[in-house]
Amino acid sequence: MAKLHREFIWFAIAGVVGFGVDAGVLYGALALGCGPYVGRAISFLCAAFVTWQINRRITFTAAAGESLWREWCQYLAAMSLGGACNYGAYVLVLHLLPRSPASPLLAVAAGSIAGMFVNFATAKLWVFRPTPQKDAK
Repeated sequence: MAKLHREFIWFAIAGVVGFGVDAGVLYGALALGCGPYVGRAISFLCAAFVTWQINRRITFTAAAGESLWREWCQYLAAMSLGGACNYGAYVLVLHLLPRSPASPLLAVAAGSIAGMFVNFATAKLWVFRPTPQKDAK
């Protein structure tokens, strides 16, 4: 249980760093003339790359895969799935809550939590799952 707890803490730390990269790159892209959608696509890819590096090197070190390209593609797919869950929870909560100044903030928080748990599960169980030891011959 201690390993799972450590992994989750580091995954959350990677997420905070990724959020900073995401926001910083988005504002940089906007300043360079990218629109909010192109800028967001660029910032998402940058944030995903940074969190992948943290998670493969610190969070799930023992399970890092042999093929970096395959691992990156799986990680990007997994984080995109979590992003979809994040947005879905955001929309759902926004529609369920009474309209107030705090509603968007609560919806963002709910979406972030939903996405984080999906992202952690897919990263741990799919992207960084331990590979069976090859038989020594």
